[in-house]
Amino acid sequence: MVNGNIITLEAGLGRAELVAVREDRILHVGGREDLDNLKDRNTRIIDCHGKTVLPGFNDAHCHFFAFAESLIGCSFMPQEVHSISDIQKKIQRFSKGLPPGTWIKARAYDGFYLSEKRHPTRWDLDRATSIHPVKLTHSSGNAHVLNSLAMVTVGISNETPEPPGAIIERELSTGEPNGILYGMGPYLSKVVPSFNTLDYNTGVKEAGKKLLCFGVTSIQDASSQNDMNRWKLLKHWKNTGDLKCKVKMMLGYEAFESYQKRDFSHNRKRDQLDIRGVKIILNETTGRLYPAQSELNEMVLRIHKAGLQVAIHAIEEPAIEAACTAIAYALEGFSRKDHRHRIEHCSVCPPRLSKRLASLDIMVCTQPSFIYYSGDRYLRTVPDSKLRHIYPIASLMKSGILVIGGSDCPVVPPNPLPGIYAAVSRKSKTEEEILPKEGISPLEALRMYTEYGARANFEERIKGTLAPGKQADLVVLSADPTSIPTEEIKDIQIEMTIIDGEVVWEDS
Repeated sequence: MVNGNIITLEAGLGRAELVAVREDRILHVGGREDLDNLKDRNTRIIDCHGKTVLPGFNDAHCHFFAFAESLIGCSFMPQEVHSISDIQKKIQRFSKGLPPGTWIKARAYDGFYLSEKRHPTRWDLDRATSIHPVKLTHSSGNAHVLNSLAMVTVGISNETPEPPGAIIERELSTGEPNGILYGMGPYLSKVVPSFNTLDYNTGVKEAGKKLLCFGVTSIQDASSQNDMNRWKLLKHWKNTGDLKCKVKMMLGYEAFESYQKRDFSHNRKRDQLDIRGVKIILNETTGRLYPAQSELNEMVLRIHKAGLQVAIHAIEEPAIEAACTAIAYALEGFSRKDHRHRIEHCSVCPPRLSKRLASLDIMVCTQPSFIYYSGDRYLRTVPDSKLRHIYPIASLMKSGILVIGGSDCPVVPPNPLPGIYAAVSRKSKTEEEILPKEGISPLEALRMYTEYGARANFEERIKGTLAPGKQADLVVLSADPTSIPTEEIKDIQIEMTIIDGEVVWEDS
């Protein structure tokens, strides 16, 4: 690649005009005058015409399986539905021609953006169809609504007790479940059938293409439901070429046992697939932390002693505090340098907790895109006591914490550019500001989605910056995020995506 505005992000290299690749590695980074000494008759020369070249983007927190499902199911994103009536009509249209008993899975609704300002109930969904079980997933993924047939099918009735850490919402007068379920994703994943293989493969291919068109060359699947079956599916999709992105899969805690037995065989280089860490969901759905502190402590210690990275889903202060306590407990019980344990989300984090995170050398993987896509809702629904500490990216960095960027896709699209824009501008889609003092520089925002993601995966020696010897994962942008007006960053287009020296996507 020559005549590029190449932002290497590598200390000591700065910017360059040329990057040469041999096979799957970067051979040389330098000026355009170096071209004659590097090319031969078999060399492919890509003229960038001054366009910006970066290391490939690394989405450090996404949910690939859910993303693939979202592309073959029924979508209710705020721009697509504005009321419960819209949801009903869309389900009715989607159900036409489907055999009775066929599951309808829909996602991405958000009650805040519906005219009724509430969740739909089972009875609302029954009016759309009573002969197909329906599972409607909230945009956050933390709440679901089932219609009456789905409730019967999965075995939820008046007598069903709540699973630990979950809530089955009920009518006050009768105690009857109204179809709204909180924190029951793991349970539903075991009792709701998957899409058929043909549909699922279609969704996987589409999801893989979308990641490439957004310049994403590496992902980390952070689902707590990840297990041996999902591992085998990822291996299959990697080997068939349906999923070209490099993948690090977090294990769910239940799958940790199988991993200990070394059942997750693979060829890391060939498959571009590896295990990285164990995901623990720490939630406050019921008003109390689940798992409890003592149980969390032992879970983290066990992962820590096994030499693995722990990634704890913790959103607000009590959960973040408990996660810190658990990691401190593990470090006291078993000394281990460079553990790189992580907090996922860390949405509401006051300065005292930032200091504690830094003292324990805990990394934070957060989602700046949430500011862009959900900022308006935060401003209207989050209490001031929490809002003043929401996604405090600049403060976390100033405390010495490594802050990594992820999308949490399909909660929001996996395009890093709106996230980079939001990390800099702190503006929502309607340009409302959310804690502007927490904005960071464009260059630092780029590092969140490249260099820092590689460091989070213990891969800083092979990816995340552009330097000789590193993997040839690159992305070509239509503009330079560090030199254009901030408002234009979100509209930058991806022109080319390269993985291991191969052009895997190009804007036609």
